[in-house]
Amino acid sequence: MADSLVKIYQQNNLTNSEKLELLRNLSFNEVTNLQLSMQYADELIALSKLEKNNLYLYRGYYQKGNKNRLTGNLNKALNDFFNGGKAAIKAKSIKGEGTSYMAIADVYSVMGNSTNAEIYYEKSIQLLRKANDPISLASALLNAGDEYSKNKKFALALSYFKEAGVIFEKINYSSGTAYTLGNIGMVYAKTGKSDLAKPYITKAIKILEDVEDYYAISDYLVYMSDIYLTQNNWPAALRYAKRSLKLAQDYGLKEQISNSNLKISELYKKANNPEESFKYYKNHIAYRDSITNLKAVQQMADIRTNYEVSQKQIEVDLLEKDAEIQKLKDKKQQNIIYASGISLLLVLVITIGFYRRYKFVKKTNSIIEEEKNRSNNLLLNILPEETAVELKKNGKVEAKKFDSVTVLFADFEGFTKYSEKLSPEKLVESIDFYFSKFDTIMEKYNLEKIKTVGDCYMCAGGLPFPTQDHAHKIVLAALEIAEFVEASKNVTTENQTRFEIRIGINTGPLVAGVVGIKKFSYDIWGDTVNIASRMESNSEAGKINISEFTYNIIKNDFDCQYRGEFEVKNKGMMKMYFVTALLIPIKKYSSTNELVLNETEKF
Repeated sequence: MADSLVKIYQQNNLTNSEKLELLRNLSFNEVTNLQLSMQYADELIALSKLEKNNLYLYRGYYQKGNKNRLTGNLNKALNDFFNGGKAAIKAKSIKGEGTSYMAIADVYSVMGNSTNAEIYYEKSIQLLRKANDPISLASALLNAGDEYSKNKKFALALSYFKEAGVIFEKINYSSGTAYTLGNIGMVYAKTGKSDLAKPYITKAIKILEDVEDYYAISDYLVYMSDIYLTQNNWPAALRYAKRSLKLAQDYGLKEQISNSNLKISELYKKANNPEESFKYYKNHIAYRDSITNLKAVQQMADIRTNYEVSQKQIEVDLLEKDAEIQKLKDKKQQNIIYASGISLLLVLVITIGFYRRYKFVKKTNSIIEEEKNRSNNLLLNILPEETAVELKKNGKVEAKKFDSVTVLFADFEGFTKYSEKLSPEKLVESIDFYFSKFDTIMEKYNLEKIKTVGDCYMCAGGLPFPTQDHAHKIVLAALEIAEFVEASKNVTTENQTRFEIRIGINTGPLVAGVVGIKKFSYDIWGDTVNIASRMESNSEAGKINISEFTYNIIKNDFDCQYRGEFEVKNKGMMKMYFVTALLIPIKKYSSTNELVLNETEKF
């Protein structure tokens, strides 16, 4: 199905709703290449926003969320599903809203938050019973039953599984039937009925192999391992567990990789082989933490708790001081009647009290001002200054169109190959070494860093304030980046790895704005951005590849090598150029952000 749809997609003859539906089908049916599926989903989301089509916007977020969940990016998946739910409500789609709630419940289930998972499953089922969509309803029943099974509510789980199975059989939906059989088998396995469990799970695996649904197969193989273990067949149990692990590794299923490693660790422990058990247990922990990010969650909880406690403490302290002052005032009025000496003493006590309160208020205001400044600085690190001011003033940021902006993408050559061999700490330290220098270069030329995604670095010139020289600045920055990366090859440390880099640049109109209502992100959209990305992917190691649009602007100031015309996805043939050097005179920048001339030099 996916291969047939790709041929239609490559012809690029469809528009409007027909293209939206094609992208949705491409993302759904591409089950062997999750990254390609996510690209289709991103394109669907962008096009839906341009078309202002909330129904397909929900569908785009739903497909993207599913792929993020399968690859273990649970926070991103949860955000996608919530965004999809909002779009479905705007589109007045009961099915879309119910399906989004089901997906949200799935993510909470993986995170281990059973309370939220059960709440959203029930909300989903209530809506989908009204939506006349048997597949979605049966899927919600199936997933809810799985959650109840995990929480040892086996009777309720079997009830949901059987209702889902009836629906799937009625509409002849083979994948759903397989999940129902497998999950019923898992309930029997958990309740000690191994002889009943084995045929159900075996039949489920056979159906899923025919439709190449490897996510569930990996889970069911682990349960088959458990069944054989209860029958004291250790070799068969280990064989099924390792088969599950290999399948999960082949298709990048992080949750299943974690579960399979844990099962193999338990098997080796039972076999009195602590070394092998410990090796697989470490792998389990590494993948488990990469999914749930427990440390980050705990840190955020600590930050929130500390903040709330500090706020309450300030309120208590102020109330105590006010009560103390009032008490002193009352005592002063009473003692004036008895003796002037006591009155003088009370005046002194009151004065001291006011002074202490003054110092306390002053210190408190200082702390509040410091925290306010820290928040402002943090916001300016995330967003451009003009955008941050607009966000604080209005609570939102309107998207803006820019007629001419130059966009740069930089990506490390062979990063995936290196990342498989490096420890997480060494990988992060190596990336930080480069990106920190890139940030310094962006600041030098007053360019705007947009974001980093993995090993990809994205920046732009000519926004948020339009300028005339943004193309020259970006190319100068690109030359410095390439020069730094080349020079870094000769400077190595024990904890860092060196890479080659590809750079791509394009100039044109685009739209910029802030995404989301929490964890704000300043981003840019449009063909200009897509073409810049294509320039990077068509570049070579150590080279700066620019489009014809950029070349026509900077050709009098830079030495460029014409490469010819290349096929660009969705754009046809495009001319490309390598920037090799800066011609005379060199252009540097004054404190007023204007170009000034300096000495002659060539890179």
